[in-house]
Amino acid sequence: MPDMTGSIVVIGGGTAGMEAAGQLAKAGLSVTLIEKEKDMGGHLKDWYHLFPDRRSSDEVLVYLNDQVAHENVKLLAGETVSGFHKKGHGFIVNTGSGEALNADAILMATGFDLFRSERKEEYGYGIYDNVITSADLEKMFRNRELKLKGGGKPERIGIVHCVGSRDEKVGNLYCSKLCCVTAVKQAIELKKNLSDCRVFCFYMDMRMGGALYEELYREAQEKHGIGFIRGKVSEVGVTIDNKLVVKVEDTLVGRPLKMELDMLVLMAGMEMSEEGIKLAEAGKLNRGENRFFAPADHHFGSNKSNVKGIFYAGACTAPMNITETISHARGAVTDIINYLRSIKK
Repeated sequence: MPDMTGSIVVIGGGTAGMEAAGQLAKAGLSVTLIEKEKDMGGHLKDWYHLFPDRRSSDEVLVYLNDQVAHENVKLLAGETVSGFHKKGHGFIVNTGSGEALNADAILMATGFDLFRSERKEEYGYGIYDNVITSADLEKMFRNRELKLKGGGKPERIGIVHCVGSRDEKVGNLYCSKLCCVTAVKQAIELKKNLSDCRVFCFYMDMRMGGALYEELYREAQEKHGIGFIRGKVSEVGVTIDNKLVVKVEDTLVGRPLKMELDMLVLMAGMEMSEEGIKLAEAGKLNRGENRFFAPADHHFGSNKSNVKGIFYAGACTAPMNITETISHARGAVTDIINYLRSIKK
């Protein structure tokens, strides 16, 4: 039976925030979950199928919505946090609408923002009609509208890895971790929806570090005939008939390539969310070299911040997949419960 009492404010209503809010509520705590968008779910609600088994994201959303459908959870959707400050052992959290919330602890679950691909001008996002991002493609899958902006179905599709990740020019030296497997998953889905199309992935290194990820990569090659070209795209142009021209250096064979494509998909990396940056500055919370929240200890304090009573969950600390995010959120719940017990002795 739940034996805890106390009030927790969870900032961010994506996967981590929803999972943590539900688990905290089941432990007997009063939880206020604040989400800046009008709907809970974060990036998950915009995704179509999830890797590695390509299950519908709606199944996970149903689970998360069940988690927060608890009498101890108060949902504040379409709301922001303007600031917070210490009060005794607890905090006062101020919302954008002027409400002041008392909290014994705060959980940051502000997630990530996708890299804005227009910053890489050489790829032509926002310039050429049929250069899209991985997020744009997910929406096309959801809406079942896999067609070119000028009409017709794409026959030759390129996928560019590491857009905004491992890129010194944009200041992101880190790997976003999930771009490779997302590219492979989307390549397979393109073939399943457009059986006659040809799909090419342009990659620097294939980083398939996860359960069943390598198997998915093999499936893409052996069953679906996806082409993998090790090389960096240097420039994208367009022909008079609106075909995309991609210039790339094939580093395996040591020669330049120039290819015509109908569509180019950019695998946008993950960055610290703007909301998280604002809260880090307001609360004097440490950030790491990757600009995400810096945990107190990477091995045994990944859910703890440098401020006692403030905790982290999910991709606000580093790129994570859904499984890792849910596990990290559950770890935060344990740390919060232990913290409350320590201050109430």
